[in-house]
Amino acid sequence: MMKPSILILCTGNSCRSHLAEGILRHAAGDLFDVNSAGSHPAGYVHPKAIQVMREIGIDISHHTSKHMNYFLNQRIDTVITVCGNADQACPMFPGQVNRYHWGFDDPAHAKGTEDEVLTVFRQVRDQIKLVFEAYAAGYREKIKNS
Repeated sequence: MMKPSILILCTGNSCRSHLAEGILRHAAGDLFDVNSAGSHPAGYVHPKAIQVMREIGIDISHHTSKHMNYFLNQRIDTVITVCGNADQACPMFPGQVNRYHWGFDDPAHAKGTEDEVLTVFRQVRDQIKLVFEAYAAGYREKIKNS
């Protein structure tokens, strides 16, 4: 049986969507096929996103920034947008069953010292971790009770 596919969208596909992809894949990669993309991809994964994920034992250094159109001809069961712009720009994907919008601040816009910017990245990572781990746990519970 094919795993349900989840596409996490953000505008630049450099920070939030990669944090969410890494966390959801870590929490439920056995349940879902997880990818991320952007409506206007930056072309890179932010080094600080890679750094703060490494701090919690998740390696996203191999992730790449992709355009959401790359997935238009693929089966996508669930689309999750993690920023307002991606939610507004998000097309319907063939076979798409679910669509969720969970918005998070963009840590790439953080200002201040290196430590202050990293603090913002960690805060956003931790917020995303709470939401996506809860989503994975809820799905596991649903399967268990089916």
